[in-house]
Amino acid sequence: MIRFNDILDKVSPYYTERDITQLQKAYVFAARAHKGQVRRSGEPYLSHPLEVASMLADMQLDAVTLTAALLHDVLEDTDVTAQEIQQEFGKDAAHLVEGVTKISLVQESSPESRHAETIRKIILSMTDDLRVIFIKLADRIHNLKTLKFLDEPKQTQVAQETLEIYAPIANRLGMGRIKAELENLAFRYVDPEHFFKIQELVEPLRKDAEQGLEGIKAELEELMQKNRIRAEIVYRIKRPYSIFNKMRRQEIDFDQVYDFMALRLLTNSVKNCYATLGIIHQRWPHLPARFRDFIAMPKPNHYQALHTTIIAGKKQTIEIQIRTHEMHDIAEHGIAAHWKYKESRPDAMDKDDKRLQWLREMAELYQERKSPREFLSSLKTNLIPEEVYVFTPKGKIITLPLGATALDFAFKIHSEIGLHAHKARIDSKPASLKTVLKPGNIVEVLTSPDVTPGREWLNIAFTSTARHHLRRWLNQQERAKYISLGRTLWRKEAAKFRIPSKMLKEDPLVAQVRDAVPFRIHILEDLYLLIGSGRIILDHRLMEKIFPDAALIKRKEPLFKKVVTRVTGRPAAGILIKDREGSPVNLAKCCAPIKGEPIIGYITSGKGITVHAERCHYVVKELLDSQRMVDVTWDEATKGEYRGAMVIVSQDTPGVLAKLTAVIAKQGGNITQARVDTSADGKGRIKMVLSIRDIRHLDSIIKKVAEIKEIESAKRD
Repeated sequence: MIRFNDILDKVSPYYTERDITQLQKAYVFAARAHKGQVRRSGEPYLSHPLEVASMLADMQLDAVTLTAALLHDVLEDTDVTAQEIQQEFGKDAAHLVEGVTKISLVQESSPESRHAETIRKIILSMTDDLRVIFIKLADRIHNLKTLKFLDEPKQTQVAQETLEIYAPIANRLGMGRIKAELENLAFRYVDPEHFFKIQELVEPLRKDAEQGLEGIKAELEELMQKNRIRAEIVYRIKRPYSIFNKMRRQEIDFDQVYDFMALRLLTNSVKNCYATLGIIHQRWPHLPARFRDFIAMPKPNHYQALHTTIIAGKKQTIEIQIRTHEMHDIAEHGIAAHWKYKESRPDAMDKDDKRLQWLREMAELYQERKSPREFLSSLKTNLIPEEVYVFTPKGKIITLPLGATALDFAFKIHSEIGLHAHKARIDSKPASLKTVLKPGNIVEVLTSPDVTPGREWLNIAFTSTARHHLRRWLNQQERAKYISLGRTLWRKEAAKFRIPSKMLKEDPLVAQVRDAVPFRIHILEDLYLLIGSGRIILDHRLMEKIFPDAALIKRKEPLFKKVVTRVTGRPAAGILIKDREGSPVNLAKCCAPIKGEPIIGYITSGKGITVHAERCHYVVKELLDSQRMVDVTWDEATKGEYRGAMVIVSQDTPGVLAKLTAVIAKQGGNITQARVDTSADGKGRIKMVLSIRDIRHLDSIIKKVAEIKEIESAKRD
């Protein structure tokens, strides 16, 4: 267990006497607050804040951060209040403790919502004071080290959350050592099968690998002395999670992980880095395809080094990383290594620090109150950026995430260029805006004032920044359309109910509408917008609420219209809608959702709510406006028939169709459509559309069909 004096030993060289006194005071305060409390491991609770503070002391963070680290759990686990902390330790320390506590107290029902809300609070806390995340990352590392004392479901939840949220954030902040430790500790609980399998592969090789690395290290040291280059050389064996991740990402075997063994050479200047590289390449053959110059082109998190892979000894591949001591500090501790304080606001982010541009972009995106699905989708490209470097015609380097298109490039240059992008030229050749960029491309985007985005552009854009600008522009354009439609629908409905014109004047009408609907209405355009976008459904009940003193007499519909409604009327969709009872509901034709599968509601202008399956192309590609999505669920009490399709691949033998129809009939399914094709290799491909009760019914049919001897595969279409 870490002792408080151990922390003092670490910070004494650079802390003032006043800093030391505050730290001692915080230690005593935390000890009293946590007195009698123990962790699941049986250790005194105080051991946890001491461990967290010790990690931050290793990073040489300031006294306010370490004070907050010692106190970071008192609000959540004791009777201490934020006001008490502020009185005793100042506003900044109290603010940090509150920030860490807010992140810890996220309680959401679904994992998706919980993750999104956790990330939202982390992002907002980081934009407020970046030191909050330093404390939270150290807190998470120590919690992972004691995870074995929790039950299995909790272990999995904490470890999964670490890999999906905290490790990517540490990576984005350039905190390589923290990121690696988080990943390795969590990997053991998220995927124990692969964790132990990789350990079994590594351990037999470890002793020989370390001996080989010692030999290369000694030879390198001799070469450096001979060339009068001062250098510090260390080596490492790649961590299990890094090995697993590389094997999975690149779809390779263990023996193709060329940087399994690595040497790190630290020197005192960039000039010596390149000189060392030349010496190494003269001494050992290297793999040209494995060379990376991250000094000339730093990673988005400002990581810098030269990477080369040599072939040494018994044809062993060894990666050598060459960097300066300053680069090493940045690689290990990232943004924390450059922590600078301003006299006015030491907690503020450096507005000129490009490493934090992604954080500012994410904070801006989150102000739009996106759905959890969109929160997490944006983070995939912002937190885990496998980068691609491209160039403008003038030679400026532009960094984009792997998978970015020419349209993303346009928005990266300027939003106006993106909004009026007409076509692209890549490496001097004409190209489509949807072209995925490759490293080294020289990209030029041509614009036209007559070109404006359509919603299909969202299908081309890959980065969240481009999608953000597109959505904002599309929403602005649609606003005018919705207002016009809403005005038409309102006048039509008012005429239908014979509302007197004196009751339709703006001032009294706005006041009456404001009392009748759960929306902010300031002018009539607000009402028209809500009607046109489908957020307000005009019906008899609403008109009675708006005009309670009027005798509403609805004009009779023509007899022909009544007959058509009666003949073509559909049964209820069996959907429950949160806070929008009475709204018309339709099942989307594009995906034909089936009862029991995940669904999402979408407000369709003038038509009520259209229900899409979450697997729908429009949902997956985020082509629907998130502001018009509503929570919907299936009504288990409602029974109905749904359309389900499946595709079957079978041997082309007599009697297969008969067996299929017999199995489907036995399972209670009704075939409404079937199509059979025979491929060149003699396989039969059968597509069937069935009438079914729900998704479980379809799954059971597919399972039984797959058991037929002649059937090679059966799956949902």
